[in-house]
Order: sequence, then structure tokens, then C-alpha cells
Amino acid sequence: MENFEITQIEKGRLIPAQKTVCSEVPFTIEVNGTEIATVLASPTYLDELAVGFLFTSGLIQDRSDVKSISVDMERFRTSVSIDGIPDDFIFKRIYTSGCGKGVIFHNPLDVLGKAPLENGFTIPASKLLELMKEFAKNPLAHGETGGVHGAAMASVREILIVREDIGRHNAIDKVIGAALAAGICMSDKVLLTTGRVSSEIFSKVLRARIPVIAALGSATDQAVKLARVTNITLVSKLMGQRGDILSGEQRITDN
Repeated sequence: MENFEITQIEKGRLIPAQKTVCSEVPFTIEVNGTEIATVLASPTYLDELAVGFLFTSGLIQDRSDVKSISVDMERFRTSVSIDGIPDDFIFKRIYTSGCGKGVIFHNPLDVLGKAPLENGFTIPASKLLELMKEFAKNPLAHGETGGVHGAAMASVREILIVREDIGRHNAIDKVIGAALAAGICMSDKVLLTTGRVSSEIFSKVLRARIPVIAALGSATDQAVKLARVTNITLVSKLMGQRGDILSGEQRITDN
């Protein structure tokens, strides 16, 4: 974050003031000596962002696939060593929607070939509301400046990880990267996000096999269709005492 001298409009009058603005850096990810992407991101937890990005893009299947990783905070660049690039990996860049202008290397529609998630995990509606309320109060959910998105991973009992970034997709990659680093099983967890759930966000959730995603924001039609095909619970506009369950309602219980 950085402070700027600004002029504020207050009830029609101009007043000198100071404003804290969120930081934005071009973060370059290099794999096996090859630069694969530069994403605009907040300069925090960049190692987790890199690992989460590689995982949700399909370059790695687990944290153990990363042989080494180093982050140069002077140049905002990471160098990652992995066993090799999968044969079916296609360098087809798709620029994501929303702030931060991220990039992914697969078509979100490709997730239709993934096996649907099994039933079994459930969470009470009241607990889901409670988790979102707690998450929304966390300073990392929107940041001190209000210019970032937040994401979190939670169990049925509590929030485990919270991360922020100028890009909603980056925030989710950071959370997934942190979960991989900590060895957290994601098949019985809930992903919380302050942002909109679009198809590229959903594809990250499916890649991690997370059964429930709940958002303060809305969802796109493609995200809803993909969620229903792959049996993932998608809840949008979850705030206060209400929310819209758009798919996978069997995982949300009354008690």
C-alpha cells in the first residue's frame, strides 16, 4: 500500500487529505527457465500465488510436483522448477474477466470432461452464513483500501486461510496455493470469495475438487451450468441472512 496526498470532495467542498491506495505489481512466473505468464497482482504471498496458479492451470497436480521455488521481490518474479510440463498442457492464454486481468491456460469449458464430485460433505445453512459473516469482517476480505478482493478456505467449523489480491482469481489461487503448501485436504472444505463467480473462477474450484463455493457477489450463467454438470455447490449473494443456492443444494442442510 502507498499513501498519496489527494483532494477530497466533502459536501461540495474541496479538502486536502491523505489516501492509502492498494499496491499493484506485474508478477512474472517462470517455469523450468521459460516465462509462462505475467499477472497483475498484489505483492503478498507471491509464492502461494505461483503454486496456486500452476495447480489451477494444470501444470502441477500437487505441491510435491514443485521441486524448487524462489521469489525475487525486487523484480517481482518467481522461478519454479517442476518435473516437466504435462504432454496435454496447451499454452492457450485466456484473459480472465474482472480486475487484475489475470490469465489462464485452458478453456473453462474443458472442465466438462472432469468427473463430477461425489456427495457426502454437508454444511448447515446457518453455519455457512456464520462463516461468510466472519470472513466479511476480516481485514483481508476487502483490505484497508477497499480496492482488493478476498478469498478464504474454511472447514465446517472455522476459517482456515484468508488471502487478498487486486484480482479475485489471484486471491483464490493464493488460498489454494496455501492449502497445498499446508497439506490441507480440500475435498471437505468451503471456498469463500468476495467477488463474482465466473467460469474461470469455477474451473479453479473444480481443479481443487472443493465441494462448496460461496460468494458475496453474483454468478454468471456459465458458472451455474458448469456447477450443475460437475455437482459442485454454488451459492451466490450470501450476505446477512440470505443467499442463492444455484447448484448442489443437497450439501446445504437446515440444521
